[in-house]
Parts: sequence; C-alpha cells; structure tokens
Amino acid sequence: VQLQACGGGLVQPGGSLRLSCAASGSVFSIRRMGWYRQAPGKQRELVASIYNGGTTGYADSAKGRFTISRDNAKNTMYLQMDSLKPEDTAVYYCNALTSMGNVWGQGTQVTVSS
Repeated sequence: VQLQACGGGLVQPGGSLRLSCAASGSVFSIRRMGWYRQAPGKQRELVASIYNGGTTGYADSAKGRFTISRDNAKNTMYLQMDSLKPEDTAVYYCNALTSMGNVWGQGTQVTVSS
C-alpha cells in the first residue's frame, strides 16, 4: 500500500482546510485508516481514525471540529478541519493499518496563524 497526502497549507484561526490521502496498491489489505499529527518538539499523536465499516474515532482535541471520511470508490480518505486553532499547527500524516502492518504517507504541513 502507498499513501499520498495533500491539502495542507496556511490558514487563519477559525478557518478550514481539507486534507486528502489517496491509497494505492494492495488497498484490499487496509483495515483502518487514520490521520496523525506531529507538532515541533512533540510526539506524533492520533487525530482521527476510520475503520472499513465506517466506525470513526477522534482525539478530544478534534471532536466537534474535525470530520474524517472515506470514499472507497476513490480509495481516498479525507480530514475536514474546521474552526482551526493555532495549536492545530503540525505536520499531518495519513496512516493505514493493513494486514501486513502500518503504512505511512508523507506529511503535509498545516499552519494556523494570523
């Protein structure tokens, strides 16, 4: 499985961004997909996840503001981020848990600043 993430950028506080992660290769082996982020000097943390059946989960910091979704026909996962805060600034990584292990995409920078 290969993952290609895009959609990061610079946005003002209160703004929105949508991240995308396209999966290719042995996509049938994917069990769960998720978004992680890593801010400077901090550990990478799980932001949101979505299982094949559609069950989703969110970090407390993301609840009510972020929405994770998947378009199985396009093998693409999304993260809609609304009401962004400066503390959301980080490199965001997409992840796939497959039957053969974890797969990571390249990071995409999200910067929330006025």
